Amino acid sequence: MKPLELTHFTATSCIGRGLGPTLQALREQRSGLAPCRFDRAELETWIGAVDGVDDEPVRADLRDYECRNHRLAQLGLEQDGFADAVAAAAARYGAARIGVFLGTSTSGILQTEQAYRRRDPQSGALPADFHYAQTHNCYSLAAFVRAYFALGGPAASISTACSSGAKVFGSARRLIEAGLIDAAVVGGVDSLCLTTLYGFNSLELLSREPCRPFDVARRGISIGEAAAFALLERPRSTNGDAVLLLGIGESSDAHHMSSPHPEGLGARLAIEGALATAGLTAADIDYINLHGTATPSNDAAESLAVNALFDKTPCSSTKGATGHTLGAAGALEALISALALRHQFMPAGIGASEPDPALDLHYVLESRDAPLRAVLSNAFGFGGTNCSLVLGRADFADERSTAR
Repeated sequence: MKPLELTHFTATSCIGRGLGPTLQALREQRSGLAPCRFDRAELETWIGAVDGVDDEPVRADLRDYECRNHRLAQLGLEQDGFADAVAAAAARYGAARIGVFLGTSTSGILQTEQAYRRRDPQSGALPADFHYAQTHNCYSLAAFVRAYFALGGPAASISTACSSGAKVFGSARRLIEAGLIDAAVVGGVDSLCLTTLYGFNSLELLSREPCRPFDVARRGISIGEAAAFALLERPRSTNGDAVLLLGIGESSDAHHMSSPHPEGLGARLAIEGALATAGLTAADIDYINLHGTATPSNDAAESLAVNALFDKTPCSSTKGATGHTLGAAGALEALISALALRHQFMPAGIGASEPDPALDLHYVLESRDAPLRAVLSNAFGFGGTNCSLVLGRADFADERSTAR
């Protein structure tokens, strides 16, 4: 595939609003997880809540979209000058030439939960001020961001569980290569809700302590929330440290509704696809940001896939810092990988103190500076929907292109 540039990106999660605080937290190996205090959630678990999500309503002209998910999206869009970058792109290409592709798993379902508690006691009717299409509907996220920027290009929400925020890069790439758009806003937003918390609790997947990906004593996931966005364009920068999307691999192994293929088959196929479209080998990858949910089966399956292709490449899961942000995870962790490339460092696998020797990975326990040319970011979802992304520095891509 032809490389695309992440000309601008931003990330907001429990470890910080924007790239600066996110980078600082990762360097300091600081987790944003805390005991669950989410309204009406009486669960013994830890979560990654973003401070201040409920402080500001959505913009007045978009009040029908009012819900926690869109407040979080708006908070994310206002960081790092991202909104200005999108406005500049709209002026450059025209609003109709910019697409919007965003991942989410539950969208604004919390709004439905709250509306259900306010239904009419006689008829059971939901309150008149509840707008399903603009809040709970999965497409509402893409519609909100499209309206926020007054864009006119194609828009879609991708909801493939925890691979959603990564698969949007593939959707955008296909339309750019087809010549239908010149740029795309991609990313993912998922916010905390009772459906998610109690759903994962019913699956017995929640950890009672901060999650510990790939640790010998891992006990399950810690759920978080995040808003992560990137502006994807054909390469524009002449700087060698610009971050490019080099490869995308997608697979669907359909092994089980909620358990990964025990041999990591789908994960391996996605990784192989990402390397192939990037024109790279496993030896070209300097760091892997693992999906790493901290469940025994997920981490074991992903380790099998990684070990089948790589020879002790340094790797870590950053979910110990942010929690598992579900539909936003693929985007958040891709942009953490982009930060690692830009600042030449490897983030530690926060939460792990004793990597499981049975998994046999070169697991990074201390954040450190390191020369990175290309990195892999994995995102694997329920139902066997898998996506891997290869990101690289522009100077590395140029060097590879010249060598060919």
